[in-house]
Amino acid sequence: MREHKQLHGWSSDENDWNEKLYPVWKRGDSRWKNSWRGGRVQALLTSDAPALVGSTITFAVNLVFPRCQQEDASGNIVYEKNYRNDTGPSPDPYVYNWTAWTEDSDWGNGTRQGHHGKPSPHPTKWNFVFVFHTLGQYFQKSGQCSVRVSINTANVTPGPQIMEVTVYRRYRRAYVPIAKVKDVYVVTDQIPVFVTMSQKNSRNSSDETFLKDLPITFDVLIHDPRHFLNESAIYYKWNFGDNTGLFVSNNHTLNHTYVLNGTFSLNLTVQATVPGPCPSPSPRPPKTTPSLDSPVPAGDNALEPREIPDENCHINRYGYFKATITIVEGILEVNIIQVTDVLMPVPQPDNPLVDFVVTCQGSIPTEVCTVISDPTCQVTQNTVCDPVDMDLGDMCLLTVRRAFGGPGTYCMNLTLGDDGSLALTSTLVSIPGRGVIATQCDGGRGRETRREVTKEGMTWCPHACLEGVPKGQTLEMNWEKDVPGRGHGDLKEHGEDGFLAQL
Repeated sequence: MREHKQLHGWSSDENDWNEKLYPVWKRGDSRWKNSWRGGRVQALLTSDAPALVGSTITFAVNLVFPRCQQEDASGNIVYEKNYRNDTGPSPDPYVYNWTAWTEDSDWGNGTRQGHHGKPSPHPTKWNFVFVFHTLGQYFQKSGQCSVRVSINTANVTPGPQIMEVTVYRRYRRAYVPIAKVKDVYVVTDQIPVFVTMSQKNSRNSSDETFLKDLPITFDVLIHDPRHFLNESAIYYKWNFGDNTGLFVSNNHTLNHTYVLNGTFSLNLTVQATVPGPCPSPSPRPPKTTPSLDSPVPAGDNALEPREIPDENCHINRYGYFKATITIVEGILEVNIIQVTDVLMPVPQPDNPLVDFVVTCQGSIPTEVCTVISDPTCQVTQNTVCDPVDMDLGDMCLLTVRRAFGGPGTYCMNLTLGDDGSLALTSTLVSIPGRGVIATQCDGGRGRETRREVTKEGMTWCPHACLEGVPKGQTLEMNWEKDVPGRGHGDLKEHGEDGFLAQL
């Protein structure tokens, strides 16, 4: 394993350590219990790893204080409002009032000593010292309850590494350790690649099960939080495992349709050109010394400048992704081909019924669900699910009847589903108002003075004959139960209990 080169601004851990200034306590040391007033401080260490070799990795440390303690705008540690201890409200709002501490000459002149004994900057509002340790090197940073440190990974050996952080608080001329944390981070020479897969109507995309004959959208996500690859030319090479060949694209998104059921192996290779170390120049063969009588070729001029190696060298980095995809039958499409008002023997103006004739492509559904909402499709009013009759055979054609809550316009979402798929369609449904108009009917059953207007110009009459007065004009119509009428109207439908007329 190669040795790690010096990180910029970091110090070797082989240097002498000033334990008087920065005490070193092992885990389990009893002094940890008294290192902070009111309890123990926890340090949370995170990073944006994995990091591609040559990119920058950033570490963040956040301190979590004991219950009811927080950092104020000045960096002091204070008790939260309404804090009460065992003896009542705390008379002192401060846990640590850094700004009130009297600075001695060593701390008030703008400098302080580092762990190696050298002067370090003394910024304002610094209360904690964070000592980062990795790759046999240390880095010290002062700050408040949260700090960030970044390192370039160009000289870091690929593989898992450990970052350890010790946090100190100020205490007179020295420091007191209050928390210690470590975490594993990964530096890799392969591009970190993730792929999301999605498909319309697929019910189980999370387990990589998709439907035949519908395109699957593959979206490649490269983990590059520091934008190291922003200027790189990136190529995506796809093999979908279905004998369709190799697809090469410079777009991170691609659609592909499987036309057969089964299990397929997906392979993706991502290639990016990134800055890299320049190869050592190969030695040039020695030139033969010409004799005094031999002419010197023009190209062998001793004053000819030598080739200067190009320091802007690049290398190719690769990332890989593999997945096993299962393709199954499913419902590919659903359509509403007809909408019909249901005519009832006794009008029901409060709950009109509508029939929807629905067709679908693909497998036969096992369930139909409808969601009836307001016209904006935002406020749900009614949700109904019913099993689908399994006797549909090979043809997907069914009638769905739904009740609506009176006249108005509704948004209806209709879904057909089975174990592996869920197909959706939407439509706006308009339910007309139903008016009552005075009519007269004389067919041997007495006189009837009520009929229901179901559509513009359409009338449902619950009796065998009608002599009516439609809106604003006189219209006499004589109907018999099974005989088309005469007069100013046409018979549209008749049944046992009445008839539908076009006025």
